[in-house]
Amino acid sequence: MHTILSEVKKQLSNSDNEARRIFHGRGHCFEGFEHLVIDWFPPYAVARFYRDVEPDWIETLSEALKALPEIKGLVVQRRSRGKGANQDVAWGEVPELMETQELGLSYYVKPQRNQNSGLFLDMREGRRWIKENGNQKRVLNLFSYTCAFSVAAIAGGADHVVNVDMSKGAISTGRDNHRLNRIKGDRVTFLAYDLFRSWKRVRQLGPYDVIVIDPPSFQPGSFVAEKDYRKVIRRLSDLTESGSQVLACHNDPKNGTEFLKQLMLDECPDFTFVERLSNPEDFPEAELEKGLKVLLYVRER
Repeated sequence: MHTILSEVKKQLSNSDNEARRIFHGRGHCFEGFEHLVIDWFPPYAVARFYRDVEPDWIETLSEALKALPEIKGLVVQRRSRGKGANQDVAWGEVPELMETQELGLSYYVKPQRNQNSGLFLDMREGRRWIKENGNQKRVLNLFSYTCAFSVAAIAGGADHVVNVDMSKGAISTGRDNHRLNRIKGDRVTFLAYDLFRSWKRVRQLGPYDVIVIDPPSFQPGSFVAEKDYRKVIRRLSDLTESGSQVLACHNDPKNGTEFLKQLMLDECPDFTFVERLSNPEDFPEAELEKGLKVLLYVRER
């Protein structure tokens, strides 16, 4: 327990009262706790267990977190393989929907939701990059989910962002996130449809100066990386021009950076690899290649 609380306290002190991960056991940097992650949506924490754990141990963790003055409520989620997910509010009045902040921007999240809360915390450095490099750019945000990249891009001065996601619910939350940050609608386009059924509308709204590709790692029926990522990358030449940049993201531990680099080399030889963005310090990884990959490319001609 000392290992967990030491890391939690460190991350809370670094949070500036913004959302972040306060314990990342899944990165295999904390031996014996690979099954546990704890996310922070001030002032509430969400603990997720990826294998069966004794109820008494969960209770001990719960009480230890309750003793920290920063944390006013705790959600416990159990995601044991083959048993689905279940969750409950261990203590505190944790809302179903709330606002949280990241990089000075606001987003709606659902801390009690049993899978994705509405904001992928490991992508913070990608959103920081688009905020710092999006000025006067036309941005295409593919697999936009709740459009956090779009909010960050507009905050950084982007001229226009096109968000594409097949989930109407996610796009609706994306609209709410833009309203939450007082972003005018004429600077943003929302397309709630299956990208693989038609690229026409996306192509018509281009060309784009920056394209963000942030698909789900593995989601049968909508996206399987080994099969579908190539379909996206081969479209990049039609959507960009010389000087355009691409952020290609992937978060499957089975595929390292070479997976994306080979796809880009095969399908887009006009694009040159620039750098891999650093992952947030609150997501330590014992093996970097198993963590989130965010690769920056630029079109040379």
